[in-house]
Amino acid sequence: MAAKSLHITKVKTFVIQGVGSGGDYHNVKGGHWLIDSPISTPMSGWEKYRTSRTSWGINVLGSFCVEIEASDGTKGFATGFGGPPACWLVKEHLDRFLVGADPRNTNSLFEQMYRASIFYGRKGLPVAVISVIDLALWDLKGKIWNEPVYRLLGGNTRERLHFYCTGPEPLAAKQMGFIGAKVPLPYGPDEGQAGLRKNVDFLRKHRESVGPDFPLRVDCYMSLNVSYTIQIVKACEDLNIDWWEECLTPDDSDGFEQLKRAHPTVKFTTGEHEYSRYGFRKLIEGRNIDILQPDVMWVGGMTELQRISAMASAYDIPVIPHASGPYSYHFVISQPNSPFQEYLANSPDGKSVLPVFGDLFVDEPIPTKGYLDVSELDKPGFGLEVNPAARLISGDQLLRPDPQRGLEPPKEGADNGA
Repeated sequence: MAAKSLHITKVKTFVIQGVGSGGDYHNVKGGHWLIDSPISTPMSGWEKYRTSRTSWGINVLGSFCVEIEASDGTKGFATGFGGPPACWLVKEHLDRFLVGADPRNTNSLFEQMYRASIFYGRKGLPVAVISVIDLALWDLKGKIWNEPVYRLLGGNTRERLHFYCTGPEPLAAKQMGFIGAKVPLPYGPDEGQAGLRKNVDFLRKHRESVGPDFPLRVDCYMSLNVSYTIQIVKACEDLNIDWWEECLTPDDSDGFEQLKRAHPTVKFTTGEHEYSRYGFRKLIEGRNIDILQPDVMWVGGMTELQRISAMASAYDIPVIPHASGPYSYHFVISQPNSPFQEYLANSPDGKSVLPVFGDLFVDEPIPTKGYLDVSELDKPGFGLEVNPAARLISGDQLLRPDPQRGLEPPKEGADNGA
């Protein structure tokens, strides 16, 4: 039987009013552990930016959503981050590749959007915008075929998905049933030897709270340098730290070779702030990274994440995605080289389990006792229903009056004076 003809008829964008909803993890209320607890960041070199991550603008963009409608009336929806600038990019540039195209052709659509934006993109916001579009297309494909996304990716590789928890209280994570915990490092290199000692004391306190064998991981959020990392890893040798995450800025991929030379048996992980398969190629080929952690809402969407995972699997490097809620769950459950998934604690104190995307969806699956059965993902697409009460604001409202448009592309057959 021939496949039915389909094309995209509408692409809509939205931002979300207020905080605590959608794909921008850091757009939360004041006092939340994610923004208002001591966390070493690339801005920790300036004392005035150490108290709160919002002081230097970590939540400046906000959440962003895309809805794509096919000619049969089926709709796909996804969220990420990007706010009003993301809406502008979709309206003024990227939707030309979508409207009229077959939504099932995700490989082709990704390539067109990525290559058309290379001159200003390749990384950062443009690729994050493409990621959300790509996820909406995968949601749409699943609904068209009446299958969950994980089945479109090859089916489940296990019946249960286990989680570790990133948050401020590893003991709470252990008590909630998570298989491991990760804490943010509080102090950076610019806080000197006193800060180093406080980091070691901080990690020792948490190691003692969870016992000697519970996996304890450390998130350094791009804030260290090679020499400091070598020093702190050495100082924590007796603490049995399971891995050290994102120690270096993403642009210092060569630095990981020095870290691995200094500590060959220590696990180093990174990739949360890397973009596209091209960005991951050097990390994979260098073989100095023990685990890759792409974020599917930033890296290029499900289409690009599959390619990164395939490259990594040839080197036996596990892929454990950064956060991303159900988008990651569908991916991880389908991949032999993705052994478990991260849950980013969304409660203000990090001691309870709440939906990753807040109140955006009415039925977001969340881990219970540290795991999720694959049956909870058995709905078409990503299985997420938008909350009728979600505080969505149409991107069209943000772009009125319309920004001045550039030159229109030439019409076919037109005399352009050439």
